[in-house]
Amino acid sequence: MNKKLYNAFLIAFSTMCMSGLNAGAQVAKSQSSVTPLNDLSSFAAPPKNWQIAANAHADLDKANELTTIKGAGVLVNMVNEKKPGHDLFFNLQHGDLDIEMDYLMAKDANSGIYLQGRYEIQLLDSWGTVNPKSSDNGGIYERWDESKPDGQKGYEGHAPRQNASRAPGLWQHISISFQAPRFDDKGTKIENAKILSVTLNGVLIQENVELSGPTRGAFDKKESGLGPLRLQGDHGAVAFKNISYTNFDKPHPILSNLKYSVYKGNYATEPDYKTLKAEAQGTPQVLTSNEVKIENEFLLRYSGVINITEAGEYTFKLSVPGGKGSLRINGATAVPVIQNRGSGKIQLQPGKLPFDLFYSKNVDWAKNALGLTVSGPGIREYLLTDANVSSNDAIDPILINATSNTILRSFTDLPGGFRVTHGVGVGSTEQVHYTYDLDKGMIVQVWRGGFLDATPMWHERGDGSSKPAGSVQYLGKSVPAIAKLVNADAAWTTDTTGTGYKPKGYILDANDRPAFRYNIYGSLVNDASTVMANGQGIHREVTVQNPAANLFMRLASGNKIETFKNGLYIIDDKYYIRLDDSGSAKPVVRSSGGMQELIAPIQTKLTYSIIF
Repeated sequence: MNKKLYNAFLIAFSTMCMSGLNAGAQVAKSQSSVTPLNDLSSFAAPPKNWQIAANAHADLDKANELTTIKGAGVLVNMVNEKKPGHDLFFNLQHGDLDIEMDYLMAKDANSGIYLQGRYEIQLLDSWGTVNPKSSDNGGIYERWDESKPDGQKGYEGHAPRQNASRAPGLWQHISISFQAPRFDDKGTKIENAKILSVTLNGVLIQENVELSGPTRGAFDKKESGLGPLRLQGDHGAVAFKNISYTNFDKPHPILSNLKYSVYKGNYATEPDYKTLKAEAQGTPQVLTSNEVKIENEFLLRYSGVINITEAGEYTFKLSVPGGKGSLRINGATAVPVIQNRGSGKIQLQPGKLPFDLFYSKNVDWAKNALGLTVSGPGIREYLLTDANVSSNDAIDPILINATSNTILRSFTDLPGGFRVTHGVGVGSTEQVHYTYDLDKGMIVQVWRGGFLDATPMWHERGDGSSKPAGSVQYLGKSVPAIAKLVNADAAWTTDTTGTGYKPKGYILDANDRPAFRYNIYGSLVNDASTVMANGQGIHREVTVQNPAANLFMRLASGNKIETFKNGLYIIDDKYYIRLDDSGSAKPVVRSSGGMQELIAPIQTKLTYSIIF
């Protein structure tokens, strides 16, 4: 079948199967390997510009400069314009590969991840960029041909779908799925390399991109089935940690000796086949439900052999739309009886093992479409059936783009199962957005990139909620932004009971940006936020009329809050808080309930910035 169709189908099928699992379920994949960063032994002849540290920090005002803390666990490239460095090669030689890692960029830094040493995923300080190019963070770098005229030398670069980047000095997370080029027995390339997906900070930014050849900066131009993993280190101060990968270097299982039987009727459970007469039987070349000519109320049974070459745990995903199904291998349950779709794990030993599968359909409007995939040790998820898989559950997302300053009210779900019932999403053309909780006067999340995915709210009956369509940063459990404390050590209130809190809505300025207003402790609060210059974050100005005594504002909470220079704080290495104007009041970092909080006294005015 067509390779592009196959890859697109596999992604859709995997997502469809996953959507039907319980929220807490985990679908296994091949065991990943973790690159130890206690020393540089995982790398081939490491250049001197690379070192091991416990952590790294960047200065928002200083280009290409990192400071480190002694210890282990973080890989750091210490270079600048006066001190260029060299690239770092892993000992790993890989073909098909899934890899993920955390990385931290210095201001204006430039680096890259070279798959097989030849195909670059760009790493760049792209903080605040609205329209990213292939040379921006998460881009697939362009190919290069010196023989072409100026302005045409670079070609086939692929920009990320949106800019999901974070500020310098903040840890970012990237996940990459790569498929190596394929060659025949004579060494002739028969299939190009592919970037199956790139996810940056939780946002899918590249998908199913074919690479006709090595990108610019490849260590050589000769493609092959294997190549070294490589990090660019010649001109960018950057740090890495939590590097893990799965090298898919084993052959996938193959089905053979396929036999099917089709039985007419509505079967709530798997029957005793000896008592039944089949409507149709056959020996197809591929596992498929196309052999069924009955539109509804049938049972399809398959038997055959699955050839396993590697011992280990295997995961099977089964799709049986409009009915039930299960899979047994060598007499043991691989996928228990499931409704519509599900998955299962099983330990298998090498050998040609008998399998038995059934699919009983009794919902007339569902499409007859059997689907089965497998993944296992060194084996990327592989489709064992044909591509005749139901799209009944496919939903086109309902996306809201902020082509102007935009406001949308909806429910907002936060981590931990907490729902904001009176949330206001505020979007900007700079692609920096936030959600305001009208019940607490708190900004509960900020994000950059796409504005809102309103599919949960507007698809069919909906549930009234929307979610960020970009790279989101949660700011903690929603609590009142302002509290009255006896002193700076008193516990923060968790709700507005007894505070006299009363929301007064919001007013729009000339640019349609809201200023939220509410009463609390007998004081009138005006809470206005705007996007910072160059899209660097959110600037928040809170003013209080007739302020009550001993009012404090909670600016941040997290597991770790570190103090930097000039009123700058970093929270969990994920975002910054900068005090711009707190009057004569001094902020306090304190411990509370096993967490840390950054609070500040507020009298008539307090302004600060959330930088991310």
